[in-house]
Amino acid sequence: MIEIKNLHKKFGTKKVLKGINLNIEKGETIVIIGRSGCGKSVLIKHIVGLLQPDDGYVKVEGKVVRDLNEKELYELRKKFGFLFQGAALFDSMTVEENVGLSLMESSAKPHTEKIHNIVDEKLSIVELSGINHFKPAELSGGMKKRVGLARALVTNPDYILYDEPTTGLDPIMSDSIDKLIQDLSEKLNVTSIVVTHDMQTVRNVADKVAMIHEGLVYFTGTPDELLKSGDSVIVDFIKRTGI
Repeated sequence: MIEIKNLHKKFGTKKVLKGINLNIEKGETIVIIGRSGCGKSVLIKHIVGLLQPDDGYVKVEGKVVRDLNEKELYELRKKFGFLFQGAALFDSMTVEENVGLSLMESSAKPHTEKIHNIVDEKLSIVELSGINHFKPAELSGGMKKRVGLARALVTNPDYILYDEPTTGLDPIMSDSIDKLIQDLSEKLNVTSIVVTHDMQTVRNVADKVAMIHEGLVYFTGTPDELLKSGDSVIVDFIKRTGI
């Protein structure tokens, strides 16, 4: 479980998070929505300790993230997989090298055959078997997202963070990525935290939706409750997303 309590963060004089309260239950898929600049990405960076709050805390499995020392924070981060918005693949590396990078770096004497087998397994999960020796420039946008997801899975995380997983993809590929998020949640029993502005992704994958507005959690509930809401702020947001 992840508990976020009274979380505040500002950059200079700009207050981004103004007292976020949110619980994320084990095994659920929560989708975090809100307008650009509302603090969605800032929030998930606090969850893994990439940012420290000005006030409040994030607690993961009973441990307050800001109180962890460097070694403890490293161990905590091993529980998380992160799919970055642009996949963030290294152009000079092959797919296999990209996916297996964290395994190579975490071992003083990496067993390359074992890593190769793990990479093969994760590429198979995201339906990309046999592309180990491709370079990112040879992949489509959707394939890059899947390779990024395979890399996020390589350490068998308990939590996966998705930052705008369908941005830049056509509707068919977006649906494919959404289906993959659903399948991974069910098959691997991971907790999924999806940051998006794509309301179709909300429909497709969310168990729970949290909407951030003016630095606070403005709404939590199911996708149906969100879409049926008559609240003017929510209605305006949904209209702007084009659904």
